[in-house]
Amino acid sequence: VLQKGLKENFADAQVSVVDCPDLTQEPFKFPAKGICGKPRIADVGGVPYLIPVAQKEKVYDLNTVAKDIELPGAFILGAGAVSSKILGVNAELIPIVQTKSEKKAAVNGSYVAQINPADKGCLLEKYSSKYTDCEFGLLANLYASEGQPGKVIEVKANGRTGELNFVSCLRQILEKHYGEKPVGMGGTFIIQKGKAKIHIMPPEFSACPLNTDEDVNNWLKFFEMKAPLICQPVIVSRDPGFDLRLEHTHCFSHHGEGGHYHQDTSPDSVQYLGYFLPAELLFRIDRPAETHLIGRD
Repeated sequence: VLQKGLKENFADAQVSVVDCPDLTQEPFKFPAKGICGKPRIADVGGVPYLIPVAQKEKVYDLNTVAKDIELPGAFILGAGAVSSKILGVNAELIPIVQTKSEKKAAVNGSYVAQINPADKGCLLEKYSSKYTDCEFGLLANLYASEGQPGKVIEVKANGRTGELNFVSCLRQILEKHYGEKPVGMGGTFIIQKGKAKIHIMPPEFSACPLNTDEDVNNWLKFFEMKAPLICQPVIVSRDPGFDLRLEHTHCFSHHGEGGHYHQDTSPDSVQYLGYFLPAELLFRIDRPAETHLIGRD
């Protein structure tokens, strides 16, 4: 299904089932070896807690989420916002956490991408270099598993010929094929060559309510960042009525760049390599009572 669809959006695409590479190795350096074992997705909080006006009291903990999704000790990847109570500012969180179990303490391999106060560029830091908790704020889209080795879906796509970004392409292929049946996937992919459009939220929450997508885009800071970028996507083909964010991808690098992935900006030369697994379960945690569809790309 994926290979056929990808070939409509990329010059070359290959999809196969392979053994998950050891994710503790370069370039990932994750705290777990794989993305297999009881795979599940959690959509926590939501964009309505960020806009139009930020509800800063919305703070969560990845260790608690692991218990809520009935997988204590889960290895969690995804995209979210930092806890501004911990950092003192707003920023992008790239969660990569082996949550705590009865036998082991949590291992937090997350990154934070924020606006550098010195030069207004990107400041990417390892979360554990400054903080010891596993908190996040407002919203997160998370893929969780036992972090085990196993069989995964390997996706290679080179040379983008269509308008859709890599993640949207995957999601829309699934939606088109599976229709009413929601299919969720998560994992990691690398933009191996090329550049990408990435945003980072400003350190200050907007004083004025953000009421339109245009307001949001004027508030966000956009950058062009270079490969290699290691990305953590969470995808659900369609919303079965839980007010989900259907796709959300954050990325980091080993050259100081990272944030929220929008699209590659070098379609001719771009190369994607990804490892995914369909999720078995979906958990919706702290769904906003009042909602809207602004700011969801």
